[in-house]
Amino acid sequence: MSKVEKKVDIDAMRHSCSHVLAQAVLRIFPEAKLAIGPTIENGFYYDFDLPRTLIPEDLVLLEKEMKNIVKQNQKFIKKEEPADKAIEFLKAVGQNYKVELVEGLKDSGEAISFYENVMPNDGKAMFVDLCRGPHVDQTGQIGAFKLMKIAGAYWKGDEKNPMLQRIYGTCFETREELDEHLKQLEEAKKRDHRRLGTALGLFQFHDISPGSVFFLPKGAIIFNELLNFLRSEYRKRDYKEVITPLVYDKALWEKSGHWEHYKENMFQVNMDDKEASLKPMNCPSHMLIYKMETHSYRDLPLRIADFAMLHRNEIRGALGGMTRVRKFCMDDSHIFVAHEQLEDEILRCIDFAKYIYEEIFDFTYEVCLSTKPEKSMGSEEQWATAEGALEKALKKAKIPFTINEGDGAFYGPKIDFRIKDSLKREWQCATVQVDFQMPLRFELEFEGSDGKSHTPVVVHRALLGSLERFMAILIEHYAGAFPVWLAPVQVVLLPVSEKFNDYANEVNKMLFDSGLRSEVDSSNETLGKKIRNAEMSKVPYMIVVGEKEVADKNLTVRDYATKKQEVMAPEEFLALQTLKKPY
Repeated sequence: MSKVEKKVDIDAMRHSCSHVLAQAVLRIFPEAKLAIGPTIENGFYYDFDLPRTLIPEDLVLLEKEMKNIVKQNQKFIKKEEPADKAIEFLKAVGQNYKVELVEGLKDSGEAISFYENVMPNDGKAMFVDLCRGPHVDQTGQIGAFKLMKIAGAYWKGDEKNPMLQRIYGTCFETREELDEHLKQLEEAKKRDHRRLGTALGLFQFHDISPGSVFFLPKGAIIFNELLNFLRSEYRKRDYKEVITPLVYDKALWEKSGHWEHYKENMFQVNMDDKEASLKPMNCPSHMLIYKMETHSYRDLPLRIADFAMLHRNEIRGALGGMTRVRKFCMDDSHIFVAHEQLEDEILRCIDFAKYIYEEIFDFTYEVCLSTKPEKSMGSEEQWATAEGALEKALKKAKIPFTINEGDGAFYGPKIDFRIKDSLKREWQCATVQVDFQMPLRFELEFEGSDGKSHTPVVVHRALLGSLERFMAILIEHYAGAFPVWLAPVQVVLLPVSEKFNDYANEVNKMLFDSGLRSEVDSSNETLGKKIRNAEMSKVPYMIVVGEKEVADKNLTVRDYATKKQEVMAPEEFLALQTLKKPY
């Protein structure tokens, strides 16, 4: 069967490509032990225990072997065996990682499925792997693929287990789609926030504190501008900011449910000979603040905001620049409402998110409603009510959304906003969660208009999410060329020679006094070199100061974004709309 005769599912194709890789590895390294080989976004990976460390040249050899397997048009045939027989077979072929996987499934009583690759003509078996599927019918249906890189990965993600070698690959239906993807990856490399963050002097990391960002002065400016913007919006939208402790006795986490459901992600410490933890989230401390005073229905909604640092014990192998860290700041808020206020408050949160993404950062986004997970607290009725409130609000806001089954928080369902950056990559940022459980656990109350005691509902809300992660997204989205209000240096004055420094400093003081972040490049470099340096730093505005500018008391302004140059008076420059802050 040719590739064009039958449309195949892209995920099945990528899964099948993963099996083709495993078969190719066994052809070149017969003693290889196979671990797992799932699909991921835009491709797949497979983990191997190999007799030697792979080198980039091995990927070329493996790709060649994979193409031979695809050309053979081998069939994928599903087979099922009882667990005991599956274990016996896997032990016989020396695949101990697969044995461990089947032993973990043994108690379920389910039949264990394998996929075998056989030659189309004589049915000769070429490869077999433990797998649930699905797969394409034949290897000839696999489109264009490329092996991308080699990485280390601990078996089952646990650093106490053996380190395996992971081979990443990508796969698309057509060569054109693959080429476009590879082109996009090259652009993503240029925009990588880790590279740009270092080049632009924004932040660094150090082995002495893995997963924690060292913000340098320029990076701290961006971080604080985001905070200033949020605080300005909080004032307009009636949020009350609080500052809360970082360390809490485990009794708090037992009460909130985190000790039971989230303990493995928490940094545990000893405090006065008692078990304690750095906080991974703010919600329990906000419950304590609510309970410090008595409340009436007139006090609600009560919107509490917090920028306290959070710590989550991510495994070291999962850390990745600023997108996955251990210490971070979240634009966290918890809103206490009466039941009848819930839908309106969710709508307010949605409106806030829309304003930030559409009007401030010009992101497009998709929205999904995440429902009850396998591990959860509360009754079916409470979950149904919470999910219903979120769904009604989304429909009222006329926002299209999809259902993400089982991906809610353990205490309640949530709305997730997935923004798309300039490379069309999706990032999950804003979240709005409804929680009936924590108010009950903390015995929160307010006096209703009927004079009786009622339990509030809590809306957990973050819009940027982790500020570190959001900064990483912005760096890559803008390729380091930030909007003027976020740029660490907004204006740089470039005197043509030393004799024009006085006028440059005079203009600089005027810009500084107007609230702009400006500086003078008074180095002995040529004007051309100064312009190149400013462009490398992606400064939004360069102002050239020479004899004509001094004589006319004007400025020659060069715009980094448009590459246009214009002569204007200092007052005209200060009146530019692009210099205005959104707060």
